[in-house]
Amino acid sequence: MKIHRILYLLFLTSILLLSCKSSKTALKLPKTKSNFSKEQLALIRNGDSTQPMRVYKINNLLDSILLRKKSEIVKVNPNDPELKLFVNRLFATVRDSMSLGVGIAAPQVGVLKNIIWVQRFDKEDLPFEVYLNPRIIEYSKKKQTRKEGCLSIPNRSEILNSRAYSILIEYDKMDGTHTTETIEDFTAVIFQHEIDHLNGILYLDHLQLEMEDAKVN
Repeated sequence: MKIHRILYLLFLTSILLLSCKSSKTALKLPKTKSNFSKEQLALIRNGDSTQPMRVYKINNLLDSILLRKKSEIVKVNPNDPELKLFVNRLFATVRDSMSLGVGIAAPQVGVLKNIIWVQRFDKEDLPFEVYLNPRIIEYSKKKQTRKEGCLSIPNRSEILNSRAYSILIEYDKMDGTHTTETIEDFTAVIFQHEIDHLNGILYLDHLQLEMEDAKVN
């Protein structure tokens, strides 16, 4: 009987050891990495999906430094609650009565990620649409003259002559699909303006180049 009891105890011990080992292994499984840093998450989570975020302005030194930095690629996950919250809050910001813009880029609220909202003046009902990781593949040689303003540059607007009339862009949608599209006219200006923000470029930079070119010519 003693031998059977000893064997039974050894059997139970081996099961417990295996169980503990399995638990430790499970704990070591890598977690899904967030699209956002701790600092970015703090900004995103300080309000619900309907609340606008603070718009960064160039007349604030720290804001201006961030607005000049390049944004990072976003991993598209339709089920990512943090990404959904941020996208919704970014939309709430561009439609806020204090802003009322026709487009906005993530850096303008302090989040250096490749995300923009654009109002589509080339579509029926002029809808706002969100674009992740947008990139301009091709610019037309034909230019257009448009007045531009910016939510990050208060109380100022300028006429630019150097925006392409037509652009070919690629981007990701929130559902994870990837799309290529040709955009023309005023909507193309909005895309160029917002994608510039993702690269740390402001419309005033284009104005400066135009002025320098005018002096040369």
